[in-house]
Amino acid sequence: MEARTYPEFSTHYPLLLTTFMKRPVSLYPDQVGVVYRNHLSGDYARFTWKQWHRRTSQLAHALQATLGVKAGSPGEPGDRIGTMALNTHRHLELYYAVPCIGATLHPINVRLAPEHVIYTINHAQDKVIFVDDTVLPLLEAIYDRIKDTVETFVYMSDRPGLPDTRIAGMVSYESLLADQPDEFDWPYLHEDTNATLCYTTGTTGQPKGATFTHRQLYLMTLHIMAMPGITNIPGHDIAAGLGVKPGENAVPLLNTPMFHIHGWGAPFLHVFSAQKIVLPGAFTVQGFCELVEREKVTSVGIVPTVAAMLLEYEDLPKYDLSSLERIGVGGGALPLGLKTKLERMMPGFRVSSGYGMTETAPTTIVSFVKKHMVGWERQRLDEVMVKTGLPVPGLEVRVVDEEGQPVPHDDRTVGEILIRGPWVTERYFREPERSAEAWQGGWFHTGDIAKIDADGYIVIADRLKDVIRSGAEMVPTVLLENLISMADFVSEAMVVGVPDPVWGEKPLALVSLRPGHQACAQDVIDFLVEHGVATGKITRWMLPRLVAITRDIPKTSVGKYNKKAVRDQLDRYLAIATNVSSDA
Repeated sequence: MEARTYPEFSTHYPLLLTTFMKRPVSLYPDQVGVVYRNHLSGDYARFTWKQWHRRTSQLAHALQATLGVKAGSPGEPGDRIGTMALNTHRHLELYYAVPCIGATLHPINVRLAPEHVIYTINHAQDKVIFVDDTVLPLLEAIYDRIKDTVETFVYMSDRPGLPDTRIAGMVSYESLLADQPDEFDWPYLHEDTNATLCYTTGTTGQPKGATFTHRQLYLMTLHIMAMPGITNIPGHDIAAGLGVKPGENAVPLLNTPMFHIHGWGAPFLHVFSAQKIVLPGAFTVQGFCELVEREKVTSVGIVPTVAAMLLEYEDLPKYDLSSLERIGVGGGALPLGLKTKLERMMPGFRVSSGYGMTETAPTTIVSFVKKHMVGWERQRLDEVMVKTGLPVPGLEVRVVDEEGQPVPHDDRTVGEILIRGPWVTERYFREPERSAEAWQGGWFHTGDIAKIDADGYIVIADRLKDVIRSGAEMVPTVLLENLISMADFVSEAMVVGVPDPVWGEKPLALVSLRPGHQACAQDVIDFLVEHGVATGKITRWMLPRLVAITRDIPKTSVGKYNKKAVRDQLDRYLAIATNVSSDA
């Protein structure tokens, strides 16, 4: 008789987010694992891993028994559960309870335009929506447009009871958990069961829903965790592009909104690592500083605009931020000038960059140094660390020209970034045509433009839709933005193409000044001539013809420069712009 084996628990053991959830509660049940600070009241809540797991188990029971949430299977996503929530402990509980029972978590980007929020809820066909008290006004404003799709609305608040609302049948999160068993028999799902659904920001049309399975998110997390052991990070042995410090004693601050591409993977990485997770609700500069000082935060991920806000915060020197070792910057290019200014103000930590997108869950490219660079002087290393970086182990990345051929590694020729690997989305939810358009020839086409240097470092040059086509040449706006930001008087800079009767397009630079600094449009051009043209980083014809000094630089819902908003209101920005001369 043939011996009975159990491949489902050996060679075919499923790669599930459930594994992440079980680890910290088994190792450190009585240690504080989750710290939440209400950004409005300043009140704190602390949970041991055992307490957090019990609440997550109660939520799982409530989802199934009370709300009737159904699990999915490979190729057939389970019920979609929407969250209109900030970075709170309840949101973290939802991050595990929903996918670990086989349903699909849909973190709704509440900073999108209301029309896009409505579209994503109806397109996802969310069965249940969990909403924070601070986001309730948005839900009430769109309620009539989604009430025929959503069956149940669950209210989440630090205050007891329900609000006075016109939303029918709303239930309280805490009452939903009350009296539920605090242990749950987590199923061994198929690893290809869909876990999450994340929508793009929809800046050029309706948002697209990228789907991710347990297996994809598991493998992404493992590859992030592996990076410290196989990459060279100057200053500290940590995964630079994500603001990741390894080890169970690390204290990460989850600043990136959890509704934005899995909070850059932080809810998975830090739970599996059994690190004390600090949740700030929503970001404020003062709250950031207070949390870092009080909780001894060691690492955080931010977007460049948040970095600029920290730079401008006058009370920054009053706080003890010495525990902070790494800030990872994503969601946009990291200008060398911004990195230098921040590290000058807070010399105890290092800033580095990375790249990802909704469709890559998001980890794709991070900055780290190669073996032969380890002994380089600080300035040369900084120039490397602000490059977009090298592919994360486990992914294949190419940069190709319009004929689909790889571009030369000359740090000049630009092409589109193509990606493939185990955590790149396979398809857009209910969008076969858009899925086929993105996946061509076995590669996912990102729409992002980049160049590659002699060492293989990828440097983002632009979005395909944002690159300026002046005459027969392409002007990468990110390059100009990075150069302008190096000026001591500059806080932020955005460059966008505007129509020109001779050249087709010409660059318009929007520049905000640092507090206490004075400069004019010509100062911006003079700086570019000295530090860009004279050094060979740009040619004279790339210089902006128009410069507007303004505090009004529009941002997207996730803090990126919103160039579409400028183009939509071009007359307004042209009215405040100055024609400038590039004569040296």
